[in-house]
Amino acid sequence: MDELNGKLIACQILITGLIARVANEQRDPLRFLTDFRDEIKAVVNGVNIAGMDDTDRVRATAQRTVDELFSLMKPPSGD
Repeated sequence: MDELNGKLIACQILITGLIARVANEQRDPLRFLTDFRDEIKAVVNGVNIAGMDDTDRVRATAQRTVDELFSLMKPPSGD
């Protein structure tokens, strides 16, 4: 289980870096990140979760993960 958690964390870091890289190439990176976050949250809300008794708990965990992922991204410094 620890190995799986480590791989998931590595994927989150990779995805965060990729999103940040794409955002930096946009004219308005903050708007891009906000729009992208909203799209990802809409996908999480609409995805079909089969084979689970408590899909609300799984969906809430996924939403928290999205929030954590985007909270890692800070606005560019003024330097």
